[in-house]
Amino acid sequence: MTAEPLLFLFLAAFAVTTAVLMIIQRNPVMSAISLIGNFFCLAALYLMLRAQLLAVLQIAVYAGAIMVLVVFVIMLLNLGDEIKLPVRFGFRRTVGVVLGFGLLLELTYLLLFTPETAEHEMLHADAPLIGTVEAMGTALYSQYLFPLQLTGLLLLAAVVGAVILAKRRLP
Repeated sequence: MTAEPLLFLFLAAFAVTTAVLMIIQRNPVMSAISLIGNFFCLAALYLMLRAQLLAVLQIAVYAGAIMVLVVFVIMLLNLGDEIKLPVRFGFRRTVGVVLGFGLLLELTYLLLFTPETAEHEMLHADAPLIGTVEAMGTALYSQYLFPLQLTGLLLLAAVVGAVILAKRRLP
């Protein structure tokens, strides 16, 4: 087995582990740190797919800006000691366990009984060229110019609306 599948398996296992840790953590700061670990794993997986721009944006936008906001909100709320609730095994938990077990069975079936073809290449032949900043910029400003401009106008309207709503609440 070459290094690339092993690296993928390691990153995939680490991404799933950090996602599960983010969900089951009781401490919100530790949950946010697990989410940051998940973002870095996803960025590394983007790099394996030769999507350099997406990897950089994943780290800069999500792990940087969004997580700073999440940690700021956690600190702003100043959450105190948590109240321990009794764990009940109700309907929702039963459905969750059954669905989780079904997903585990499906993944096991896919891993064990799906034939592997050695000559089948998973990535497009031009994958190193498609994920670059130059290629993404060319596509955004030529083929997708109208949706890009429409998104910009939508974000501008949202910012103006937020400023107007915030101004009404101030004395």
